[in-house]
Amino acid sequence: MKRHLFFVVATAAIVPCVHAVGAETAADSSVIRLQDVEVLANRATATTPVAFTNVTKSELDRANDGRDMPFLLGMTPSLLATSDAGAGMGYTGLRIRGSDSQRINITTNGVPVNDAETHNVYWVNMPDIAASVRDVQIQRGAGTSANGAGAFGGSINLITDAPSYEPYAEFAGSYGMYNTNKESLRVGTGLLGEHWSADARISHAGTDGYIDRAFSKLWSYFGQAAYTNGGTNVRLLAFGGKEQTYMAWDYASREDMEKYGRRYNPCGEYTDSDGNTAYYPNQTDNYTQHHFQLHWGQDIGSEWHLNVALHYTKGNGYYEQYKTKRTLIEYGLEPYTLEDGTVVKKSDLIRDKSLANGFGGGMFSLNWHHGRVHATLGGALNNFRGHHFGTVEWVRNYVGALNPSQEYYRHLGEKLDGNIYARANVDAGHGLTAYADLQYRGIHYTIKGTSDTYDYNTSAPQQLDIDKRYNFFNPKLGLNWASNDGRHRAFASWSVAHKEPTHDNFTDADPGHEPKAERMFDYELGYTFKHHIFTGGVNLYWMDYKNQLVLTGQLSDTGNAMSVNVPDSYRAGIELQAGVRPVKWFDWQINATLSRNRIKNFVEYIYEDEWTNPISIDCGNTPIAFSPDFTLNNAFNFHWRGLDASLESHYVSKQYMTNARVEEQTLPHYFFSNLSASWTFRGLLGLKEVRLGATVYNVFNAKYESNGYAGSGYYVDDEGQKVIYRYSGYAAQAPAHFMATLNVKF
Repeated sequence: MKRHLFFVVATAAIVPCVHAVGAETAADSSVIRLQDVEVLANRATATTPVAFTNVTKSELDRANDGRDMPFLLGMTPSLLATSDAGAGMGYTGLRIRGSDSQRINITTNGVPVNDAETHNVYWVNMPDIAASVRDVQIQRGAGTSANGAGAFGGSINLITDAPSYEPYAEFAGSYGMYNTNKESLRVGTGLLGEHWSADARISHAGTDGYIDRAFSKLWSYFGQAAYTNGGTNVRLLAFGGKEQTYMAWDYASREDMEKYGRRYNPCGEYTDSDGNTAYYPNQTDNYTQHHFQLHWGQDIGSEWHLNVALHYTKGNGYYEQYKTKRTLIEYGLEPYTLEDGTVVKKSDLIRDKSLANGFGGGMFSLNWHHGRVHATLGGALNNFRGHHFGTVEWVRNYVGALNPSQEYYRHLGEKLDGNIYARANVDAGHGLTAYADLQYRGIHYTIKGTSDTYDYNTSAPQQLDIDKRYNFFNPKLGLNWASNDGRHRAFASWSVAHKEPTHDNFTDADPGHEPKAERMFDYELGYTFKHHIFTGGVNLYWMDYKNQLVLTGQLSDTGNAMSVNVPDSYRAGIELQAGVRPVKWFDWQINATLSRNRIKNFVEYIYEDEWTNPISIDCGNTPIAFSPDFTLNNAFNFHWRGLDASLESHYVSKQYMTNARVEEQTLPHYFFSNLSASWTFRGLLGLKEVRLGATVYNVFNAKYESNGYAGSGYYVDDEGQKVIYRYSGYAAQAPAHFMATLNVKF
């Protein structure tokens, strides 16, 4: 560990001397063969005063061995990836500047991917999407105006593959430890009749997971048909996935790990009729999601270009759980009496919680470029309908009528979300560009029906009757300066962002604590220097939140953990990036973030036996949960003829798992490295290209956890004193493990 700390300190000392926020690496020219027609209005360019990074097709292809997108973006500044199963496949997540995916706007071709209600993105529903992505842009901070959820930490925009002039076929396969594997086949017709083309992909991926039973079985597809004729481009896309994943999100305590090992998974655990510990085999999450997009791009003269898109996303699925000692009336079931006269009010049961969602709409952008002015007028109107319902499939030894799939709650969420924006870049001369981006967003959100929470005050499931309207004005202003030789770039910007509460913010609250919308003021200041040998730069940010929703320990009247608006909180930091390429066969890339993330005057609430008689503790200014003060990514890359090799290293400082600054409820700092190598052969056996690769993840065998949870309670001892107790769970990550890859292009 000492040598790891020495490496971190040494590289951190070097960082201020080097590199570039907002590296504007263009997508590989070999990938883009036909004009793109996606709605690209929310993409930043070298003249946009935004901190951003582009990840190219070739970078994605080199890293894509089946791991989910968060891990393929792992070298991005201020971005952290997490994995429930411990090996980068299955349920994974990411954070940017400490903000989780509920606060990160994610789109494909400008179409929102975030769930309209939860604001989450579940990458497991889009397995191997990287195989059909041309490039990815990550914007940090409020970024440019976008469709869908508000960007409170950053935004991620994926652009799918453009059609190809030439026909092609490609197979990619991977296999490694924990039975982790991926197989995909891509084909394309090339240009037919000078106007038409078609592309398709099918993929399978799977893993047993590092964590016990945390398997994933994943299928996905991508298809598109394209038409081009001069200034007209039309594309019809369909992509989606089907997943079955064994739950691993309960995590294990330190005591559990010491007793059962780091791979212990408490999900699905119960005691069978013989008194033995058993695990329910179908404790799984099951979901199918289909995305459909129609894009039309039209040149109108030499100065105007119109993009129009229609989209629809359909999702259906459920997760199944074995629950022990559940109160029957909470599930719409009457207590039953055994033959010996015992009245059973609690019993083991199996329940399903299901979703059936539909999300569709349209969007447009009209672009005008004349002289020194580049302007865009755009907007979108989207509608969402989400059915939530739960059923009981089985009850241990139940006596009485139990209907098949006994339903115990059902509600419908509906959301109408529209926005319109105007954006302009004006070249003021001498390298200076003025930028303005003004967006109005209106939302109408309703939830009607019954909740999955039982209300003992009314002796019935909690009734939901939510009807909320929001009107947000999100201005963004900035200046960008670039030198004539392109070596220097500096920018400054000020932005306002708003975010409405999520589905759970409403359903977990009670009438006295209805959540308010959140607001953020984002201030950014950056500078970069570019040279063919050396690039270096810095970005300063201050993200000032009003009414940010955070967990305080407070419970609703029905016992749900509530997110509560805190008046003042902020994230402030400095992002540093660097790149050095002294010779053609070697380059060094490094980035680091130093930050301070605080809630002002935070008050923690703790309940007796985690349920009644709350007490409060004034904690003063506290760190925001899951927001490390320091992160660092480092890569040494080697290129020699057909050989590519890389040593990537990642360091993350300590993270608190609650907002109360409790030292025993932290994720310890961690450092891990991945060593990879690949060799590319061209013309071998008459094939266009063959690439063989191998990667050792966590090569130094670090024992670390990337995610977790924490809670608190108290009890009254024999002397009448309140004794506080704390508990935590940790997502253990895999030790050193190996993956091999084979890619063949025909």
